[in-house]
Amino acid sequence: MNIPIVYLDNCCFNRPFDDQDQLKVRLESEAKLHIQAKVKNGLLLLVWSFVLDYEIKNNPAIDRREPIEKWETLATHAVPPLPEIEIAALRFQSMGIKPMDALHLACAVHAQCVYFFTTDKGILKKRDLVPELSILNPVEYVESVEESDD
Repeated sequence: MNIPIVYLDNCCFNRPFDDQDQLKVRLESEAKLHIQAKVKNGLLLLVWSFVLDYEIKNNPAIDRREPIEKWETLATHAVPPLPEIEIAALRFQSMGIKPMDALHLACAVHAQCVYFFTTDKGILKKRDLVPELSILNPVEYVESVEESDD
């Protein structure tokens, strides 16, 4: 069985800590937690990157930072800073993708991820520019991929 390799960006990791009054935020949080449960159960393989390290360590909210940092221990793949990642990130930036988002995407491509999970509308709007990855909102994953497995 080929277990899919996945990447969750920083906004995805932070979603359960956001204001849950909006239905969209609650749904994304639940879907993200479902994905994390699949990681814990070995049904998805998690990638961690130097970009996640940087963003998470610079988050002043310790109530968010500490629980998110623990996910690094469950990652089966680690992406260090490499010249080829910088080159790929610059290519994504040239397409109008923000620098930090471009680095996340470059790390996911380098790790040969099948899925890149994000709640960032800017990345989702440009997903067609990165054909190497299936860029999905966590809810989209549950709705489309999970249902097709039934």
